[in-house]
Amino acid sequence: MQTESFLKNLAFSDKSVVITPMLESDFGKEIRIAFKKGQVMKEHKTKFPIAVMTLRGSIEFDVGEKTFILNEGDIITLEGNVLHELKALEESVVRLSLHKGDTVARVQGVLKL
Repeated sequence: MQTESFLKNLAFSDKSVVITPMLESDFGKEIRIAFKKGQVMKEHKTKFPIAVMTLRGSIEFDVGEKTFILNEGDIITLEGNVLHELKALEESVVRLSLHKGDTVARVQGVLKL
């Protein structure tokens, strides 16, 4: 058993979003992404399905030509190989649920795009 808080010990950066691995289990990985207003994770994809949930703030989530506004408590899922982009409309905290086969390094690599 593991426990963690996505809202304690938050760290934000003026340079880029802050990606923090939170938990890993036999079935997946949970990542916290902390955005300052206006910060972006440029268009990217993974071969695995994901779930993205806004815990605090508001995120613009672009999938192709569609834009979704994810406010606190909103969640979206994507199948693998779907291009998407995130932009913080205000200071925000996002929970990213990854497939067990995906990696935190891949998520961190998105910041270099």
